[in-house]
Amino acid sequence: MPGQDGRSAVVTGANGGIGYATVRALAAAGAEVLLTGRDAERVRAAAVRLTGEVPGARVRPEVLDLADLESVAGFARRLADAGHPVDLLVNNAGVMGVPERRTTEDGFELTFGVNHLGHYALTGRLLPLLLRAPAPRVVTVSAALSRSPIAELSDPQSTHKYRPMAAYAKSKLANVLFARELQRRADVVGAALTSVAVHPGSSLTGLQRYASRPVRTLARLTLERFVGQPVERAAWTPLYAATAPGVVPGGFYGPTGRFEERGAPGPVEPPLLTADSALARGLWELSEDLTGVRYPWPVPRPAR
Repeated sequence: MPGQDGRSAVVTGANGGIGYATVRALAAAGAEVLLTGRDAERVRAAAVRLTGEVPGARVRPEVLDLADLESVAGFARRLADAGHPVDLLVNNAGVMGVPERRTTEDGFELTFGVNHLGHYALTGRLLPLLLRAPAPRVVTVSAALSRSPIAELSDPQSTHKYRPMAAYAKSKLANVLFARELQRRADVVGAALTSVAVHPGSSLTGLQRYASRPVRTLARLTLERFVGQPVERAAWTPLYAATAPGVVPGGFYGPTGRFEERGAPGPVEPPLLTADSALARGLWELSEDLTGVRYPWPVPRPAR
């Protein structure tokens, strides 16, 4: 990883799992990192743990609940008051496999609300600070399941029928559509912003907390040993997308090993539906309407 001295990063869902591994690597490389999560005690404990593991790390704990748009807005206001540019935003937080349909503080289906709408709103609120950085990047963490047939957006909030993994797949497809549409809109106004989506392969993280105890036990015994990889290696892909010099704006990155479950990061095939520009625009407009967040893009410069 290139040195990260002088860069400021925000990582969501960072008090454990891939998010924590991402923060630790960025801090070890010299970045100043905001470690965010929805539980204040866990966030503070994670920051204390990290400073013990990485002497001299510049890390600050911040409460951010992506299931509450007021929490998102308050977090963004605190950063705006501080006035520092944000060089890197890693949209990592997520929920998976919620057994029954639940809703966020604002009434959105929980999985879609946290995984997509919360990150859509956060990125929009932080856009002015991102555009003040010389070469800002937004990395949105999706999943390989975004390519599945159950990943479709005819009923994005699972209003008519709720299935836990289908809800997750929809939100992960939305993540990739969002990342690519964000890049398209940045290009239209000539903003020097790089937006990419990634999937980290298979790893045992906090996402499995809603699974039954036998399933969690089986995952612990088999997932990392035979199929996937430890969280430190699962973090390689978002770290690559966040720091590598050759990352292509609007790209999709993942592990390049067998079945993309593990291995070195690199470009991988995006979900087929993400080629549908009308679908991406429709999702963006729906997200605007639901969250009330409209991105404050600069006025495009006239062509000479």
